[in-house]
Amino acid sequence: MILIKVLGKDGKKIMNIEEYQRFISDFYKARNWYQYDPFIRANFLAEEVGEVSRAIRTLEIGRDRPDEQEGLPEEKLANLTEELGDVLDNLFILADKYDISLETIMQKHKEKLLSRYQMNQETEKNS
Repeated sequence: MILIKVLGKDGKKIMNIEEYQRFISDFYKARNWYQYDPFIRANFLAEEVGEVSRAIRTLEIGRDRPDEQEGLPEEKLANLTEELGDVLDNLFILADKYDISLETIMQKHKEKLLSRYQMNQETEKNS
């Protein structure tokens, strides 16, 4: 079981990744955000990825916009964290729509990487 640390308001709650996926699914359903088909959800995901790019640009080189105030580094990092969360939530919803657990995604991706780059790993071990 893969655990991620998700703190509640009490600062004590620990939630595993599948619990978080269920939470997001229930949260989106309660707000009528879940019903969008995967094509629309993929567009939402693309929009959120753009917002992550903007947040990274702001952190790394700034925005250079006279109509925007320069934020503190902590504020910029908080914004990036928020936008990364929006990306994850959209990924979680897409996975949920196809009944794919996040744990399965991570395991399959790990297997793919190890299989694809096995030759490089063996070469590195022998060096």
